[in-house]
Amino acid sequence: MSRSPSFSVKSELSPKLDPESLQQWVVAFCIIRFDLEQGQLIEECYPPGCLTQDEELEVAFSSFPDSVSQHQNRSSIHDCIFFFRFRRRGSSQIDASSTEMAEIDKKLTPKSPDVKVLRRSKSNNDSNDSRYMYGYVFNRQRHDERLKRGGEQKSVVILSHSPYSSVFRPLLQIMGPLYFDIGRKALEHIAAYVSMWPSPVPGKLMELPIGNAALKVNLPPAHSLPSENGMLFEESASSMAPFLPNNQSVPQGLFHDSDLFGIFRGLLLQLWVLWELLLIGEPMLIIAPTPPQCSEAVAGLVSLVAPLLCSVDFRPYFTIHDPEFAHLNSLQEGDTFPPMILGVTNLFFLKSLRNMPHVISVGSPAPNTNRLPLATRSSTGRISSRPEGFGFQQLSLKKFSPSNLLNAVKLRRDGPLCLMTEHKEAIWSTYSATTKPDTSILNRLIDAGMSPRVEESMSVVNNEILRRHFLELTTNFLAPFGPYFRTRTPSEGSSPFVDPPPLIPFNADEFLGSLSARGPGKFVSKRMRSNWLDLYRRFLEGPNFTPWFQRRRAVAEQEQHRLWRQARMKTDIQQLISKMSELEIVDSFNAIERHILEETQLDQSGRASTDSGATCQKLMGDLQAVFNVLPKDMQQLLLFNPQRAALLKGAPEHTKLPGRPLIQDGTCDYFVASFCFWSEITSPTSRSIFLPDVPESKYCQMNESSVSQYT
Repeated sequence: MSRSPSFSVKSELSPKLDPESLQQWVVAFCIIRFDLEQGQLIEECYPPGCLTQDEELEVAFSSFPDSVSQHQNRSSIHDCIFFFRFRRRGSSQIDASSTEMAEIDKKLTPKSPDVKVLRRSKSNNDSNDSRYMYGYVFNRQRHDERLKRGGEQKSVVILSHSPYSSVFRPLLQIMGPLYFDIGRKALEHIAAYVSMWPSPVPGKLMELPIGNAALKVNLPPAHSLPSENGMLFEESASSMAPFLPNNQSVPQGLFHDSDLFGIFRGLLLQLWVLWELLLIGEPMLIIAPTPPQCSEAVAGLVSLVAPLLCSVDFRPYFTIHDPEFAHLNSLQEGDTFPPMILGVTNLFFLKSLRNMPHVISVGSPAPNTNRLPLATRSSTGRISSRPEGFGFQQLSLKKFSPSNLLNAVKLRRDGPLCLMTEHKEAIWSTYSATTKPDTSILNRLIDAGMSPRVEESMSVVNNEILRRHFLELTTNFLAPFGPYFRTRTPSEGSSPFVDPPPLIPFNADEFLGSLSARGPGKFVSKRMRSNWLDLYRRFLEGPNFTPWFQRRRAVAEQEQHRLWRQARMKTDIQQLISKMSELEIVDSFNAIERHILEETQLDQSGRASTDSGATCQKLMGDLQAVFNVLPKDMQQLLLFNPQRAALLKGAPEHTKLPGRPLIQDGTCDYFVASFCFWSEITSPTSRSIFLPDVPESKYCQMNESSVSQYT
């Protein structure tokens, strides 16, 4: 983020906003106060009416720390930033994969990859647009002995359908203090600025003006965003198959700005275990002293598996008030936990969720810090002054000594309930990892000691080292699936008008058998133990595989469609049909006819690409050329269709299609009448052609199946 140290609001800016533009980024801004008599109360919600009563309760309960460690701070003002995620009411709990695939099948239709802007399938106000909502919280605790209980709490919350932490964290650092300075006007002004922002473009560096400041942020790429958030981003072919990016500044997954090294500094050797647990979708309980630390830990975990689409249900800050807690609390020993990552601070979860198979404790008790300073962001996108919980713990890198080994044995024996008396960084799990820790990576990490300024700059270096390594590890792990996303182009001399061949079919047993025979590749083999095939098997059975694989297949099919469409545009139809048999020519006629229909259907639905007009014109010319070389008896058979007869033999020479450039070919008349998108075509000579046997006042309702009877 790049902005001036002092922030001011332009007085001439109108507080009026465009709700539709605002909702591309933000659902609502909320102010929540903790009342001693009534509990959490929403004082403001702007724009009003954006949330249901149930959602208001959910947001209110999730916007305050529920851990006693927060109240040990006796300084006058204590600020912290964290975020949460909750399931919207009416959403299915477990069928994430099937819903994800239904959305992909329904929405990801082939079109030009040049258009990478999102398209919305429903109204932004429809609560079913998203299965989840994200809340980004600026919480202020003010200590004052004159008040009841010696203080008060208030939270400023940004609600969004999108996991854009790189945007909303720095925005909160502006908006939070501004609200406590000028009150409700801060919400109106910030909302007005946000509604003026351009539409979000995944994977791009965006500059977002806010007053006299400018947020320079990288958004996560399209392939890491779930398609359930009411919008579907067109994905480019570059995300079609696993690969390592050349540009390291481009994020490859969610929460690329999380402080991975800082929050897991005491558990560096266990990062490879955590990577595997998330890869195969195992349920995990992350416990930390404060909401900023537990939400940062969950975000860091999710970022470990980039560029894989993470389909595990993750909750950066989970409380006992969440509606799903009752279900989780009812699970008995032997019951299977759903694939979830729960970030918690309340030690009660250690007892209520004692059957959770993997428990990870991170962070350290909150120091006696005071008011959160206004921050600046370097060119790398990292915050140079962070709220409590986002910075490094002031610890040196742990030495792997025999005494530490004994401590680890003692921790395992005592179990996670030992955290009830003293917080320690540890992992409790019976899972045996396949991947070996890469000590060469650990040795490259820099320990800056106790100097906050030096340590801040070193954090950037250490996070990049770790993130690059796990990106490379995940990419190489996914590489064996590459052939199933491989596209093919028309071979030289073949017709691009026929349907492209299907992608290689996938069968899990055949894949595992083939992989067992040839191996996973040098990079993976070197870093994994001999039971690496079991990790692939568990990955195939887990919640992450199907959504990721189907999304990649959809993108590959889209890319193959683009390549074949491009080949049709470049084909010399006269040269092609000169080498065809009569049957192949007839097949080409039908295929071209079908492609014209597809282009027009895309145009009618508003999803046509920018070159659709030129493509349609080229196809119409090709159709006329193919018709001209057909045998006379075949031409006469086709002309039994009165619409074809009227248009191919006696149509006006120049016809202007609605919304299309002027096409110098009578074939377009044929096209329009055959598929009946308009009931009347008017030529420059004012001669009208009416479809036979159709009343002038009605449109013809023919479809592709009714056309096929004439072909």
